[in-house]
Amino acid sequence: MSTQQEELQPFVLVIFGATGDLAKRKLFPALYSLYHEGKLHRKFAIIGTGRSAMSLSEFREEVKIGVASFGRTSIENTGEWESFVEKIDYIALDVNDENAYGGLKETVEKSEREQNTGGNRMFYLAIAPSLFGTVSTNLRKGGLTDTTGWKRLVIEKPFGRDFTSAAQLNEQVKQSFSEEEIYRIDHYLGKEMVQNIEVIRFANSMFEPLWNNRHIDNIQITASETVGVEERASYYEHSGALRDMVQNHMLQMVMMVCMEPPSRLKTEAIRDEKVKVMRALRRYTEEEVSQHVVRGQYTAGITNGKKVPGYREETGVDPASTTETFVAAQLFVDNFRWAEVPIYIRTGKRMPKKVTEIVIQFKELPKRLYFNRNNDLNPNLLIIRISPQEGINLLLNAKKQGTDDKIIPIGMEYCNDCMEESPEAYESLLYDATMGDSTFFTRWDEVSLAWKFVDPIRRAWDRDNEGPEPYEAGSWGPGEAHRLLEQNGKKWWPVGDQEHQVVRAVEKPDLS
Repeated sequence: MSTQQEELQPFVLVIFGATGDLAKRKLFPALYSLYHEGKLHRKFAIIGTGRSAMSLSEFREEVKIGVASFGRTSIENTGEWESFVEKIDYIALDVNDENAYGGLKETVEKSEREQNTGGNRMFYLAIAPSLFGTVSTNLRKGGLTDTTGWKRLVIEKPFGRDFTSAAQLNEQVKQSFSEEEIYRIDHYLGKEMVQNIEVIRFANSMFEPLWNNRHIDNIQITASETVGVEERASYYEHSGALRDMVQNHMLQMVMMVCMEPPSRLKTEAIRDEKVKVMRALRRYTEEEVSQHVVRGQYTAGITNGKKVPGYREETGVDPASTTETFVAAQLFVDNFRWAEVPIYIRTGKRMPKKVTEIVIQFKELPKRLYFNRNNDLNPNLLIIRISPQEGINLLLNAKKQGTDDKIIPIGMEYCNDCMEESPEAYESLLYDATMGDSTFFTRWDEVSLAWKFVDPIRRAWDRDNEGPEPYEAGSWGPGEAHRLLEQNGKKWWPVGDQEHQVVRAVEKPDLS
C-alpha cells in the first residue's frame, strides 16, 4: 500500500454535471471504490458543480444515495465513508456564465491549500456535448487552467456529430488544453475483457501466429441491448445507433482486435497501432453503403416476456422517425494482415439478450479429413465475452466418448469474473486519468478517422427515402442483417449464455 501511495498523485477533481445521472450512477460509485481499494492518493478533493442550488450536506447525501444504489463497493465502514465524503465539496454554477468561474477558482484553490495537491487539476465534463467547448474556454478565461501542477480534461462521448463539428470542437478545446491533456472517454475501453484482448493476442504464441487472413475466416462483433431508448429519446432521435454505438464503441473494438503488435508497451505506441487500423479501414462511398451496411428500427414485440412498444411509439419519438436503432455492417481492413477478411459488426436495441461478444472464426479444415463423412465438422471459434459475463471460450472438435467416428464441438472456458468481481469500466478509466495514463482513451486522430468512415454512411441514409428496415422487438434484427452474411456463405454465430455455447454453436442461425 505504501509503495502504491508513493506512485499515486494528489489532485483536485472538478465534476461538471455532478448532480446528473452519469455522476450519480457511475462517477461517484467508481471514485468511492477506488478510494476503498487505496487507488486514490490520500490528498485529493472532489468539487461537484451543477445548476441546482443545494447545501453541501444535501449534495453529500445525494452522493451517498448514488453510491449505495449503484456502487460495486457497499458502504459498510462508516468511518471510511465519512473520511471519503469529507473530501467532497459542491458549488452551484451556470457553466455559460464566464464570470461564475471566479468563484469556482477560489473553491479549487482553497481545496488545494487544504489538501496540498501541488496544483494538479482534473476537470470532468459530465454534461451535454454542446457545452464542451464553452466550458473548456471558460476554464481558461477564468484562470483555472493556469496552475503549477498538471491539468487534464476528461470528456464524455459523443465528440461532435460528424467530422466537421468534431474538428471545430477539437480546435476550440485545444485553445485551453493540449492533446496530451485531453482524455476522451469511451467506456468500452475501460472494460476488463476489451483491455485483455492485447494480452490474449500478444502474450500467447498459439494465437498471434494465427491472427491473420491465412487462418481466420471472419470476425464477428456483437453489442446488443434488450432495452429501448428509455429516457434518452431526445438524444437518440438526433444520434441513432450509428453515432451512438458504431462511431465509437464498435470501431474501438475493431481497432483492438486488428491492431499490429506495438513496438513497445507505451501509450503512444499502442495508440499509433490503433490509428493504423482506422487508416486501413475501407471507406465506402455513398453508393456502396447499401451493399455493406444495414440499418433497422424496432417495432412492437416481446422482450424478456413483456410486450414492448415500437420505437416510433416511444415517448418523445417522432411518429414518422427514420432514426435507426440497429446497425449491421461488413467491414474490411485493407492491410497485409487482414486483406479480404470480413469483419461483421452488429448493434441494436430491443434484442433478445444484452451481450457484447467478439467471435473469431478460424478457417475450416478440408472436408474429406477426420471422419467428416459422418459429421458436420464445425470451424474452431475463439469467443471473447466482454459483458455481461466476462471470459474466453475456445471451441474445438473432439471425438464423442464411446464412439469411433462421431465428432462433437467441445469448449475450453475461462471465466474472468467468476472468482472476483471485475472493476467497473469507469473505475479503470478514472484511475488511469489520475495517473496520467491515456492508453485507453481515444486520441483525436482516432476520433477524426472514425467520423470520416461514418459520415458517408450517414449521408447515404439521410438521402434515402425508404428509411430503416423494421424488425420485431425481441428478434436479432432485420432479415437483411442475416442476408449480409449469407451472401458470402456465412452466418451469425449465437451469442450469450456461455454454458450453452458449445451446443448452440452448431445451431442454424435464427432468422426471426
